[in-house]
Amino acid sequence: MDSDTKSGFDNEVDSKESAFYLDAAKYWEQVPPTVDGMLGGLSSISDIDLKGSQRFLNSIYQLVECPGKERALDGGAGIGRITQGFLMKNFPVVDLVEQDRHFLEEGKKSLKPTNHRGQFFNIGLQKFTPENCVYDIMWVQWVLGHLTDEDLISFLRRCKLGLKPRGLIVLKENLTSSGEVEMDNTDSSVTRPHALVVELIKKAGLRIIKEQKQQRFPSDLYERKKKRNTATPNLKHS
Repeated sequence: MDSDTKSGFDNEVDSKESAFYLDAAKYWEQVPPTVDGMLGGLSSISDIDLKGSQRFLNSIYQLVECPGKERALDGGAGIGRITQGFLMKNFPVVDLVEQDRHFLEEGKKSLKPTNHRGQFFNIGLQKFTPENCVYDIMWVQWVLGHLTDEDLISFLRRCKLGLKPRGLIVLKENLTSSGEVEMDNTDSSVTRPHALVVELIKKAGLRIIKEQKQQRFPSDLYERKKKRNTATPNLKHS
């Protein structure tokens, strides 16, 4: 078979992956560009989340080989909640990567009155390639479930090239306690178990230097999020 010709199975896989991304894009197009929209109706946890992230970042800078503090990337930035909420307090330059155009436009609008410096990239993480050797921290939160395993590995490999010599990638994600991958058909995403996330990180040629569980979140947060998503599959915003 010609090496440039895909088998029927390969085409079927490509079709499923395309649907996975397309369904997610359609879902987020209907979500209002607000903090409540970004957090699936759970805006009450935003402050707790940001404070927990700041504590984790502080602990990173206690490491012997800690990164610099010049430039960060907000991966899957949405409307810039994380950028404005804590990354800008730590880095003079913060770039935002977001697939949904109306989220990014809202982010630009909300950041305009601030002292924000940085670029805006309107592209999905599965296609994003950072400039080489520019980032001290690449912060990627609650978005990796929208990438296939293969695309996640490829994304992390590209991120590695975007880091400065002591730079770090921070991944903040929900994890399943069942040990299984759980699919959410509403927003076309998956939640992975810890073991699989570790495996994918290693396949990308990276190593984990620090792990920490977010504190003070409601104990049933993941279940509440799943139920809320299931209850509002046709959410519209005008």
